[in-house]
Amino acid sequence: MTRVLFEKYKTVHDFAAAELSDVEEIVRTCGLYKTKARDIIAMCKILESEYDSTVPDEMDELLKLPGVGRKTANLVLGDVYGKPAVVCDTHCIRITNHIGLTDTKDPLKCEMQLRKVLPAEKSNDFCHRLVLHGRAVCKARNPLCGECTLKDICKTGKKSKVR
Repeated sequence: MTRVLFEKYKTVHDFAAAELSDVEEIVRTCGLYKTKARDIIAMCKILESEYDSTVPDEMDELLKLPGVGRKTANLVLGDVYGKPAVVCDTHCIRITNHIGLTDTKDPLKCEMQLRKVLPAEKSNDFCHRLVLHGRAVCKARNPLCGECTLKDICKTGKKSKVR
């Protein structure tokens, strides 16, 4: 899907000028595809008119763009611009709660708690590693506690009969 999208629309201007129905058709396999298609076009119009077709590198500016929340803004800041970022997705929230780094399921509160304890220059890598760990080992429905290297500091791992 992304390959088709970026083959057809190569620049911010191309996206800004796109027909909504065409973008909807390309992203149809995504959930909420109508909203996503609308946001992609609206975002590119704003990027073109207000940001010289360049994605901003500041949180407040990114959050002004349609469809961009803190998680996406942090991904852009960390992965594109190499700035300190704390991406609080479902894996990050679940695992940091299990190991006692955070005590909330609210993404913003989790992000703020992690910013206080993580070295800024390592925060982005830390969050990416949590995603990988969450997908491979600390799965929400069926955690593999016996294989987990964090089981000794994890609330769930300590309770697990598989040691």
